[in-house]
Amino acid sequence: MIVKIFKAVWFLSLLGTMAIFMYNYASLPEEIVFSDSSTFSVSRNGLFYTTVALLAIMNALVFVVTRLYPKSQEFLKAWFYGLVAFLNLFVIVALQFVSVFNSQERFDYDRIGYIIYGSIILVIIWTFIWPIYLIIQRFSNKQTV
Repeated sequence: MIVKIFKAVWFLSLLGTMAIFMYNYASLPEEIVFSDSSTFSVSRNGLFYTTVALLAIMNALVFVVTRLYPKSQEFLKAWFYGLVAFLNLFVIVALQFVSVFNSQERFDYDRIGYIIYGSIILVIIWTFIWPIYLIIQRFSNKQTV
């Protein structure tokens, strides 16, 4: 049951990521700048294809993991669905930041820093849940004689 919930969350995060990506892509200029000094820039098409490839690889790994591990590894599958959903959330936040940074509007970038770092912290916390779960399982499944 938990796998189905995380699968739905992952699927909705994928749809949301693609919708926000397409919306932001339409509003981006031809040359996208990543810093104030304009030392690092990329074309709009370059960002599009890089992001599509990144999303395709990240989300295709879900299918690989679900096929490689047996039915007994339900917690691993649920955890991986959650991990990819959090990675999709980070991509949404990063794309929003790039869109805001490249708009001609004035924006206080200190406000969005908490959201960017928060999404990174969520990914890191979620990454450490699996090893912690394995450690707990190892010590709690001790057989008594």
